[in-house]
Amino acid sequence: MSKAVKRRYASTRRDEEARETRLRIIRAARELFVTKGYGRTTLVEIAREAGVAVETVYAAFGTKATLLRQTWDVDFRGDEEDIPLFDRAEMQAILDEPDLATRIRRHAAFVTATNRRTGPLTAALEGAAASEPAAAEMLVDFSKRRLDRATRYAKAAAATGRLAVSQAECRDVLFATMDGTLWRRLVVERGWSDERYADWLGSLWVAQLVSSVDPAQGPD
Repeated sequence: MSKAVKRRYASTRRDEEARETRLRIIRAARELFVTKGYGRTTLVEIAREAGVAVETVYAAFGTKATLLRQTWDVDFRGDEEDIPLFDRAEMQAILDEPDLATRIRRHAAFVTATNRRTGPLTAALEGAAASEPAAAEMLVDFSKRRLDRATRYAKAAAATGRLAVSQAECRDVLFATMDGTLWRRLVVERGWSDERYADWLGSLWVAQLVSSVDPAQGPD
């Protein structure tokens, strides 16, 4: 019995060490992709930055393109768990908010925090996209995922009966304003705080998307 416990402990320890190594490599890759550029960064440099052998990087990720995707997913989601952002507990808690205006303002704060986390890597990918197919493909995939999230969010918003626009228009407005471009223009370039930006974005969405008429009460 004690041998079985020891084996489980050893296996758990190895898994934890492997996870820590993967995250160390991902953090090193992100730092180099952002500061040096995706195209100019090599796996040898990533290994050196992470303090591991380059063979370890190959064993964990295989190619730089695969490492880029994993780096993007961790940057976007905040961890290595393979759970889409829309299905995570934080987003589900936002969707559980019954008042649409309050829900939208909470969503704006959530999007702002995501933009803060992903902004540097997004800018690096945009800079590399013209010459690096992996970067271009990542941006296309990001756009598709954003459209899926906007579609699902708009459907949930329409179910409240409080949308002032069509479900399709709600989807398109969200899709166009969640990608981080506005965040970079106002926060990075114009010096707004994240709090100011989140409040502004929430007010913009509420003004554009939420009806002032409560369907439960009807018009005056």
